[in-house]
Amino acid sequence: MTESPTAARRANPWKYVVAGGVVAGTLDLVYASVFWALRASVPVQRILQSVASGLLGKASFEGGAATAALGLALQYVIAIPMAVAYYLVARRWPLLRRRPVACGAGYGLVLYGIMNYVVVPLSAASSGSKVPLWIALSVATHVAFIGIPIALFVRKAFGPASAALGAEAAAEP
Repeated sequence: MTESPTAARRANPWKYVVAGGVVAGTLDLVYASVFWALRASVPVQRILQSVASGLLGKASFEGGAATAALGLALQYVIAIPMAVAYYLVARRWPLLRRRPVACGAGYGLVLYGIMNYVVVPLSAASSGSKVPLWIALSVATHVAFIGIPIALFVRKAFGPASAALGAEAAAEP
């Protein structure tokens, strides 16, 4: 007897939660790579090394492929717990499941603030770019490419009942 996709989803929500973190981490990395490639011809390896600089400081830029690989791993070590945190809170606050776009957008803003005003300043990384376009697009990226995908994957982790809740909420005046 095979298990229905709905039952499998409820039995193992973590695959959707982790997938949300992986998608968000990948979209964030693609954004940074494309932005800096177009603006200053910065290679992807250097973008990944900048992630690793949170642990290693300036030495990460001298580590070649090894520190780039560390940066890639750290990208997901950061992004997946972001999705896990949203999932854990959404277990108690159904609104996060009913309104994934609005709540995910808000979560993206919160994540931007935490990353840029808590995590980066406490890390060994430099303070980051002050380019206004970078800042504006980074805020938008955290909303559209990090917070919202995480929220949508978390909603999927809860199964079709959450989607039905969202449809009912959308129909309300």
